[in-house]
Amino acid sequence: VALLTGSVKGKKRRLLLEQLENGTIDCLIGTHALIQDDVVFNNVGLVITDEQHRFGVNQRQILREKGAMTNVLFMTATPIPRTLAISVFGEMDVSSIKQLPKGRKPIKTSWAKHEQYDQVLAQMSNELKKGRQAYVICPLIESSEHLEDVQNVVALYESL
Repeated sequence: VALLTGSVKGKKRRLLLEQLENGTIDCLIGTHALIQDDVVFNNVGLVITDEQHRFGVNQRQILREKGAMTNVLFMTATPIPRTLAISVFGEMDVSSIKQLPKGRKPIKTSWAKHEQYDQVLAQMSNELKKGRQAYVICPLIESSEHLEDVQNVVALYESL
């Protein structure tokens, strides 16, 4: 079992990449570092990636191409609309961890209608002032000429 993240550097990284290429690593855990050109899978049985929501379509394809027979487990605490759709339509199985890490408080997830936009922004502002976090999930990253009425992250960010 090996861990490859962006913080693995120098001699340790070179050794890990060598072990990956010669097939001595059975299970690889990592983040975006896994899709770098110098990362070559050879007989890796399982790859576990964290922060799946940061992997776009192209990045997931690159990861798949690195190991044709490799099982991949994508993990995320932030399911994005595309991932939800893929899991609903059967292209991805879902495994759920239903217990919180020790000492972790539950996260409150809310769904709001467009008519509640100003109220939601005010509530988010209050939470941020308290040092808390707030997330807005949009179906698109950028605008699309085919989906003009669908909210995208870039436009939302610019409007805030």
